[in-house]
Amino acid sequence: MSQTRKVIITCAVTGSIHTPSMSAHLPVSAVEIADAAVEAADAGAAIVHLHARNPLDGRPDQSAEAFAPIIDRIEKRSDVVMNITTGGSPFMTVEQRLRPAAHFKPELASLNMGSMNFGLFPMLERYRHFRHPWEARMLADSRDVVFKNTYQDIAHVIETLGGHGTRFEFECYDTAHLHNLHYFWREGLVKGPLFIQTVFGLLGGIGSHPDEVLHLKRTADRLFGTDYVWSVLGAGAAQLRIAAMAAAMGGHVRVGLEDSLWAGPGRLAKSNAEQVVQVRRIIEGLGLEVATPDEARALLALRGDGSAAG
Repeated sequence: MSQTRKVIITCAVTGSIHTPSMSAHLPVSAVEIADAAVEAADAGAAIVHLHARNPLDGRPDQSAEAFAPIIDRIEKRSDVVMNITTGGSPFMTVEQRLRPAAHFKPELASLNMGSMNFGLFPMLERYRHFRHPWEARMLADSRDVVFKNTYQDIAHVIETLGGHGTRFEFECYDTAHLHNLHYFWREGLVKGPLFIQTVFGLLGGIGSHPDEVLHLKRTADRLFGTDYVWSVLGAGAAQLRIAAMAAAMGGHVRVGLEDSLWAGPGRLAKSNAEQVVQVRRIIEGLGLEVATPDEARALLALRGDGSAAG
């Protein structure tokens, strides 16, 4: 009998898009973020994608000092793969966004593959009351922000982290981002197996229709052949629908409160682990198995030391 295919679940536990007023279940403090990551790992996530926040008002914080207690707490309790963001927030410079990964030299870090509009302002129509002034201001300001990820920025992240054995989760929000990645791959600046996370449903990137999922998958197949590992994330209500589609097509999946606050129509997810359990049921219902952290490390050719620090 052939071996059952393993599916990697990534859980992005807090991010920088949603704000504390949107859900009481969004982790904010270092303890809350670390505990959410460990709970997600216990539920079946092989990778946790990490952002940090100011514990007083929940705003994104890309200082190494903010990440240190999160990483330390996770390392003591879990062997989960820690993926440190270099995306941070669209309102930060690339140097600000790079600080925690440059400091901790993780085995995996995210890398956005192109500049783009990043429209969060439609959420102002759904949320009218905010506990902190920065929340509404950040959403409104996204009408006039470009999430800057130039070729120079991308090369700088690769050069800064690559020498320490850090590999990348390449976040591709549209077709052009796959072509940008192809340039770096063709030039030998990044090497396979590429871990490509295609992102659907964020205003400024590609939509979340099944045709768009198929389009990015076909494009990646044509550009990279078999030298990549495909994963998906769907924003908001598209989260589980796109995850189910990708898992059935041979891909891997990402869930978490960074991408969606919901566990169902009109029902807030009470934890990141709840979303992991939901997607795990889909995966196992397809006759597939959830990958362990070490199986994910093997699939992605990670350093394999089981720690964030190099």
